[in-house]
Amino acid sequence: MELWQLRTFRAVAENLNFTKASEQLFLTQSAVSHQIKALEAEFGVPLFIRGKRGVTLTDAGRNALQYAIKILDDAETMRERVAGREKAIAGRVRVAAATQALVYLFAPLFEDFMDAFESVELVFRTTVSTEQTVEDILNGKADVGFASLAVYSPNLEAEELFRDELVLVVGRKHRLAKEREISIKRLEHERWILFERGSSIRRATDDFFKRKKIEPETALESNDVYFIKIMIEHGLGVSLLPAWAMREEMLRGDLVFVKVKNLTLERDVAMLSIKGQQSAPIRAFINHISERKNELQKLAEI
Repeated sequence: MELWQLRTFRAVAENLNFTKASEQLFLTQSAVSHQIKALEAEFGVPLFIRGKRGVTLTDAGRNALQYAIKILDDAETMRERVAGREKAIAGRVRVAAATQALVYLFAPLFEDFMDAFESVELVFRTTVSTEQTVEDILNGKADVGFASLAVYSPNLEAEELFRDELVLVVGRKHRLAKEREISIKRLEHERWILFERGSSIRRATDDFFKRKKIEPETALESNDVYFIKIMIEHGLGVSLLPAWAMREEMLRGDLVFVKVKNLTLERDVAMLSIKGQQSAPIRAFINHISERKNELQKLAEI
């Protein structure tokens, strides 16, 4: 096999579409198909399942993709080190995380990174759950991801960045808005606006309900944090949200944080990437975020 074949394989795996991969690589679709067939013949197993709407990776294809990513990144690292470091870092870093985290927490850090590394393109991919973030990295759709722990994969490097807390949020006209502290029992008859199942926030919330033996009355579910906050403002229910996601609304007085006695819902948020050598742009991005842990922790707090 050749490096250019692995690059083609990676492009198809990322796009799950031969046409899009061919456009990205500036090759004809037949050339891309020929290279993939040659790889499959060499491995002796199919790497993709072909369908009318695109392709999906087989189990062998997912396994091969992890090796292909490492081989290509190692090759890029070798090229950089042999050629010397005088050349400016250039390339692409694909980042996966929940929309609210990208907007409220990481945006200032991303802006600083783009100013410092003008030749590196940041590409953002929003995800609805920790599982999707992990899957995107393992499947080669993202290079770096941000997700709450715990994450278990022998192929991933997880670096803890900060700890945040989920707090009870109500609208300013809600009957609990003027309370300084309430008991957990007073939450039993509230209508709840919850994140959809699969998100780390929903997992933490469901775990809280289970531990406290609360059967919540659900008003609605959504993964759109903006929509959830608007519904809370209009009095349709209450919710548990990361403190950092409602800072602006609290300052305006539209949303109110109510302390609940004996309630502490904390999450550890980590930066995820494939173990092993990374390309220069990815290493630069990881180092940039790692150096800003203290800033992230302050942003995560009320």
